[in-house]
Parts: sequence; structure tokens; C-alpha cells
Amino acid sequence: MTTSRRTVLRAAGVGLSLPVLESFGAERAKASPKRMIAINQDLGFIPKHFFPKTSGRDYALSPYLKQIAAHRGQFTVFSGLSHPGVDGGHRADKTFLTAAPHPGRASFRNSISLDQVIANELGHETRFRSLSLGINDTRSLSYTQAGVEIPTIQSAAELYKKMFLQGDRKAMQRQLVRLRKKGSILDVVMGQSSDLSKRVSVSDRERIDQFQTAVRSLEQRLAEAESWETRPKPSVDEAKPDYPSDKKEFFAMVRMMNDMSRLAFQTDSTRVITLFLGSVRTPGVKFDDGRSLGGYHNLSHHGKDERKLKQLEEIEVAQMGLFGELLGDLKAVDEPDGSLLDHTMVLYGCHMGDANIHNNKNLPIIFAGGGFRHGQHLAFNPQSNRPLANLYLSMLHNMGLQTDRFASSTGTLTGLV
Repeated sequence: MTTSRRTVLRAAGVGLSLPVLESFGAERAKASPKRMIAINQDLGFIPKHFFPKTSGRDYALSPYLKQIAAHRGQFTVFSGLSHPGVDGGHRADKTFLTAAPHPGRASFRNSISLDQVIANELGHETRFRSLSLGINDTRSLSYTQAGVEIPTIQSAAELYKKMFLQGDRKAMQRQLVRLRKKGSILDVVMGQSSDLSKRVSVSDRERIDQFQTAVRSLEQRLAEAESWETRPKPSVDEAKPDYPSDKKEFFAMVRMMNDMSRLAFQTDSTRVITLFLGSVRTPGVKFDDGRSLGGYHNLSHHGKDERKLKQLEEIEVAQMGLFGELLGDLKAVDEPDGSLLDHTMVLYGCHMGDANIHNNKNLPIIFAGGGFRHGQHLAFNPQSNRPLANLYLSMLHNMGLQTDRFASSTGTLTGLV
């Protein structure tokens, strides 16, 4: 088997890329690739719980930011950012990464999204030029040069098949049978992997083991979820509930998509991902302890009702916790010149500053990783907002795209280094 710093283990119906290894020839000196993931939580956050009351590097963490306190040095929180001319409440979701003005108008035409600008320049370097993902909603964050929406992949299992299964229909079907029997694609290539482990450094062996452990864990959860599809359903006398039970597994879906995103970066399957968290279409949520809350969208229109606010806060705390898990998982993946988080820009936020009143100003935005000097609250004028596209221009430059402007940008974002 020939080897390179980007090594692919192959068997019938399977193609599995290992993480970047340091042990092979002249390629050793190459820097790890830069990546980007943009996540939109489409109901946003209660402003008073999200935004810090003080700015700078010594700012006091807000209640929500305390959920990701362990990563304080790896993220920057912003206030006073928005897209000029973007209005329309919920309808502004389609402009989160494009900044195209007035999405609520009948004459609206969208423009290219941030991720697709990157994909157009760098996408040829990976198997998938970009991945557009979604949960509980078919809406997408990704738009072509012509402003055409790029469909999302809605299932972590489907994404797994897309990323790790190859060959003709029969070969893919055989591999799915292996999964349903709780097999692993790693079993198919274990001989090659073991042989490779003998010829690499100690740190590379640790990376291979770490990668294998992550894939096995995810496969087990996917197999468990898929097994329910073949089990007989019980007969009950109760009427059908108002909301589909599967959509209430929202947090489990988010966690699984986060894991798949990490694997996509770890295997260098892609370097550009968008993830739309369809909270509006999520009828309720089920917590890890088995408790459930219904009416997520209704809770966002709380009208300052204390009971609704308390329930909404509980959901949003869980959302922030999941984001913290993603940051931790990216940070835990070692690369030859840092961690996966060091080389991955993570944008997390919403197109509405306050879903209760459908406001599109002062957007809740967190930006993590990517090698920037984080650990601060950059506060801009809450009445006269700075263009969010300025951050996007900084992100493009970080990816090596030396363009002078993106959408409504007026320059790179001041204070972000």
C-alpha cells in the first residue's frame, strides 16, 4: 500500500480517509488545512441571557456564555453586528451568510453565501467541495453565485453513507448490512490500518486510534437509531400526538450532526460546512434526562411571560451546551501543528437579534477557533450596527482568499486579530 500524509484505507464498498499524519516524507512540513463551519440556530437567544454586560478581554460571562466557559480563550462574542438592509424577521434566515438586503420583499433575489465563495475557490481540494446540513427543516444557509438554494442533507445516517460508503448499489447495500449487524467499516480495513500503525510515529498511532474510536462510537449510535426502523410498533389506544416524536429528538440530532461535521473535517472530506438548526420547525425538545418541553417556536414569542421565558431559557442553555461540546470535540482532535479547532473557524449565531419581536438587528454571534486571538467581547454600537459581513471578510482572508469585499462589508472587522 502506498502512503502519503493524506492516507486512504480501501476495501470493497468502503473508502475511509485517516486524519492528517506527520510521518510521510516531504509533505510533513505542510500546514494543516483551514476549515469553516457556520451554524444558524434559527430562533436565536434571549438577549439579556446571551450578551455580556461588559466588553473587552475582562468581560463578565453572560448566563448563556457560562455554558461554554471552558473554551473562553477560544471564542469571541460580538454585539452590535447585523446585515444592513436585512429585515423580514424569520425570512432573513436565507441571508445569514449572504447579507442580501430585504429578503421579505416579493422582488428579493439572493446572492452567493460565504461558504460557497470559499467552496468555489478551495472545494476542488476535497472529495466534497462543501456540505450543507439541516435538522428538522429543509431550509439551507448555502446559496450559489446565482442565489439558488443548495439543498441540505437532513440525516446523519445519510451523511455517513455519503461520506464513507462508495461503489455500486450492491456494494453499498452489503456495507449497510454490516452496519445493521453492528459491524464497522474499520473492521474491513483493520489489516491495512494495523500495518500502517507499525510504520508511523507514536503521535500518529495515537491519532489513528483516536480517529478509530470516534468512528466506532458514532457507528454504534447510528446503528442503534436505525434499528428502531425494523422493530414492530406497539398498538396503543391513545390518539396520535400533535407533534412527530422523532422531531423532538432535536438535541440528539444536533449532537450527531456535530459529530459528523467533526469527522468530515478530521478526514479532510470537506473544509466547508453549513448547518441549519431548524428550531422553528421543531415542535418540542426532549432532554437527555427524558423530560420534554413542547412548543419551541411558541416559547420564542414569550411576550415576557415568566413561565415561557423559564422554559425557553432551559432550551437555550441546552443549545449552548451542545455548542460547547462541539468546541471541545474539535479541540480534542490533535493535528501536527495544533488542534482541529485551531484550524477550524466556527461561526455560531442567528439572523434575528430577538425572535420575540422578529428583530434583525444586534445579532447574537459567537466566533471560535481558526487561529484568531480570541477571549474577548467585541462590542459595537447597538443602535448603529457594524456590518456582520466585515467578519465574513476577515474569515475569507483567513482561508487565504484575498478579496477586497464581500456583500455589504466595509472592511475587515476591527479588533479581530
